[in-house]
Amino acid sequence: MSKSLKGEPAERLGALANPHTTSVDDVLKHYGVTLQHGLDSKTVELRLKQYGPNMLAQHSKESLLSLFISQFDDLLVKILLGAAVISFILTLTEVSESYAITDFIEPLVILLILILNAIVGVWQESNAEQALEALKKLQPTVATCLRNGRWSTVDSVDIVVGDVIKLRTGNKIPADVRVCEISSTSLSCEQSQLTGESRNVAKLSKELPKDMAGCEIQEKTNLLFCGTTVSAGSCVGVVIATGMSTEIGAIQAAVLEADNQDRSTPLQRMLDDFGTTLSKFITLICIAVWAINFRHFSDPVHSNVFKGCIYYFKIAIALAVAAIPEGLPAVITTSLALGTRNMAKRNAIVRKLPSVETLGCTTVICSDKTGTITTNKMRVQLLKLFQDDHKVDQICFTPDGEVDAKSGSAKDYAAKGKLSALAETLFKCGSVCSEASVEHDEGEPTEVAILHMVDNLHAFVTGVKGQPASVGYQKSIQKDATLEFCRDRKMMSVIANENGVYQVYTKGAPESVLERCTHYMKPDGSVVPITAELKGLVLKEVELMAREALRTIAFACHSDAKDCLELYKQKSSAGAVSEGSPAFFADIERDLVYLGVTGILDPPRPHVQHAISVARRAGIRVFMITGDNKLTAEAIAKKVGIIPHEYPNVGTHLYYSFTGKEFETLSLEERRRVVSAEGVVFSRTEPKHKQEIVSLLKEMGETVAMTGDGVNDAPALKMADIGVAMGIAGTEVAKEASDMVLVDDNFQSIVAAIEEGRCIYSNMKAFIRYLISSNIGEVASIFLTAALGIPEGMMPVKLLWVNLVTDGLPATALSFNPPDTHVMEKPPRSNKEKLIDGWTLLRYVVIGVYVGISTVGIFVWWYLYGISPNDGNTLVSLEQLMHFNKCPLWSGFKVNRLAGMSEDMCSYFTLGKAKPATLSLTVLVMIEMFNAFNAVSEEASLLSVPPWLNGHLMFATFLSVSIHCAILYVPFLANVFGVVPLDVYDWIAVLLWSAPVILIDELIKAIGRRYIHKNSSPYKPLHAKKED
Repeated sequence: MSKSLKGEPAERLGALANPHTTSVDDVLKHYGVTLQHGLDSKTVELRLKQYGPNMLAQHSKESLLSLFISQFDDLLVKILLGAAVISFILTLTEVSESYAITDFIEPLVILLILILNAIVGVWQESNAEQALEALKKLQPTVATCLRNGRWSTVDSVDIVVGDVIKLRTGNKIPADVRVCEISSTSLSCEQSQLTGESRNVAKLSKELPKDMAGCEIQEKTNLLFCGTTVSAGSCVGVVIATGMSTEIGAIQAAVLEADNQDRSTPLQRMLDDFGTTLSKFITLICIAVWAINFRHFSDPVHSNVFKGCIYYFKIAIALAVAAIPEGLPAVITTSLALGTRNMAKRNAIVRKLPSVETLGCTTVICSDKTGTITTNKMRVQLLKLFQDDHKVDQICFTPDGEVDAKSGSAKDYAAKGKLSALAETLFKCGSVCSEASVEHDEGEPTEVAILHMVDNLHAFVTGVKGQPASVGYQKSIQKDATLEFCRDRKMMSVIANENGVYQVYTKGAPESVLERCTHYMKPDGSVVPITAELKGLVLKEVELMAREALRTIAFACHSDAKDCLELYKQKSSAGAVSEGSPAFFADIERDLVYLGVTGILDPPRPHVQHAISVARRAGIRVFMITGDNKLTAEAIAKKVGIIPHEYPNVGTHLYYSFTGKEFETLSLEERRRVVSAEGVVFSRTEPKHKQEIVSLLKEMGETVAMTGDGVNDAPALKMADIGVAMGIAGTEVAKEASDMVLVDDNFQSIVAAIEEGRCIYSNMKAFIRYLISSNIGEVASIFLTAALGIPEGMMPVKLLWVNLVTDGLPATALSFNPPDTHVMEKPPRSNKEKLIDGWTLLRYVVIGVYVGISTVGIFVWWYLYGISPNDGNTLVSLEQLMHFNKCPLWSGFKVNRLAGMSEDMCSYFTLGKAKPATLSLTVLVMIEMFNAFNAVSEEASLLSVPPWLNGHLMFATFLSVSIHCAILYVPFLANVFGVVPLDVYDWIAVLLWSAPVILIDELIKAIGRRYIHKNSSPYKPLHAKKED
């Protein structure tokens, strides 16, 4: 049995602490394996038992039944459920001989509402958790392994640590691997989804210095990571981690951890607080109502004390039903659904409904750079060539790679209709010295950018818009040999044959290319020696471009290169074309002629700077979190306005720039100070850094929106209050971990979604205020009825009807209120804001008390003074009405017999109350219609924001009144609800009692504008506050 470095049997070895700083020989010894034999079958079997299969951990899913039951774990739902159960029991105790379905309308309706809400909740939650399944799809199914001295295809789940595997271009890497041998001239890997880097990463087999033991993932250039892809080259490596021990496994573990944290939204917390307050209020009022009527338990009408007790207990339950806004959950769901539709029109698809409202209180946006703030398309921004007088000619390009017609020689070229010989040669070099193709839309991003430069400038100068020029060059010039890019020499070359003339075309890092140049080409194509002074001039220009985060690529050529081809063939047959033979490359890449240099950038999206400015005015801070290097990140941040152009010379107390590693070394107090700044750039970040930043912001009370597109973003997306994934460039992992997906991958869409979220919340407050004030009015009505001791006019079934149908339509229509034009000039609301503050509660109570007075008032008025001459009712005194339960004791009491009354004259107050009860119900309905008009704007008068600005509300109120009329005038419905038709006298009285609610609310709004909201003003930027 082979031994590890620590003397343990290979099948029981532990993980190697720093494989990237350990030599290949020591790594192989640790895992007890050789590159000639691989592992034997017995060792594989033992390690499979020790480490388990190479797969991500299975995620146990909650059953549909448990999901359904969990939907009832909500205080408001429990209150409704309790009311339904008690109502059901009371109905059973009251119905003695036969049961009718109408007897159970109240509990059945409540239960139906709860069941429907639970079904919706189950549907949402069962579709929300698929991130882990998407992660598993990143793992390849098979791999080529060396076992028992033979190469064979093995299922990826059976790979173990110590397995020797072979990888080539296009292979998806099945586990974390330490590169041992590179069998091509170079090896590169596409790992942007794991690290956030926007370019392919060159890989080596040599160990890194010991002082890099704790370096970032991006710096571990001799490791290949599970789920990433070999973009070029081939190699042999040894597996160092499998399954959950890989980097992608760590990400899954982080997703699981984030998933276990509290994910309640501000709206959910707000409603929970409201439910708690409501339950206390209901309990208190119900006890008060029951206790107030204690003296009536023994009234003759109840036969005995027990029946009197039960009767008033049911009245208390009716009050509970009145106090609960049963329609609120449905109206909120409808409003959020409408919000998702509006957001979809603005390129934001919301996956989780509560996220719509959460967007409205976003205080910090943590945005990825590549693809969100930038276009994720590398484009040439500058081309610098020598002029005849040794000065540098600069041709500029727009952010999307088009030629700036006013720059440099572009206009001169266009006037002549042809390129200079220098530009033509550079174009050939850029086209041929490349593995990319615009024709097939493939290749490394930097090479694609160079081809687009060739095509755009050529078309601009010649006016030819047909086949791209780069395609023509690639077809007409034959590549006989390729010297691939490697990290040591920082360049690549091709030996090309154009009509029998051989050329070496080279491109690479300017300092490396210039080092091998002996001449430079003038615009007319003539070649002259290049001096150290001219090289210095070029490098100075390169330095200026680097400050702007441009990736610089220099071009050079070598004429009459047939001897280079012969040398290449000789060396190739001798095996010299491999990693570690720099002398071979130096023999070919010599005596080069310098052509020019380009500056390449992944440019910012066109409207991002404006969107960030809008976010700032709205009190939202924007942080950039990227895996790219610090210089590039800072340059882009300056271009879009996250940090000022003068940084770090100004604003250091307002703006910061840190790599993930630098941020990690700060103390907790320093980190808090950093994330409290106006704008911060985090570069070279790993998944753990993103999580730490989001976690810290949330601990400080911020509401965080986090954007991302890669696998590495999933944990932070899951942890953030709003996870925003990219729809085009985003992985399935990121999308499934998110709350919202941007269709166009554009930062501007996030700001638009936040604006929509604020409008939705504003409208949500309007309909919540409308519904709750209506419910307070119903409570006031029942409380006044109980306190006065008069017959009850509002029975539970009527209140349910009003709460669900009559109120529900206008409440939903309030979701369409016109948006506040200044909504993005106000600070974000606190995520701890309560649904009801002191001023709001006062408004609820004032309106509610008036509703109670009106509904009870018209009821009493009918008995005392009468309303319609067609009723023929007998007028009674207030004293008689308040002590109607003692009616059997009154001698000689006589009234006109009304429809529905029994032989007993005292039934005038019970069976004969249909008309006043109908009037009371109709006043309640009409007041709530007028109150819906009041809710069009929270502060503005109806004179400035009239209700007809919301056409949906006008239609909804018309429909609600029509439905109410249906139950009045359709005999079957009238019988179900115990109501009677109203005549014109009745309607006049109803309007006189209900319309004043508009005047009362107008007065309240005026007081609010004058004394409460007078200090409300557009948001003052953070930096302005700090400087003050």
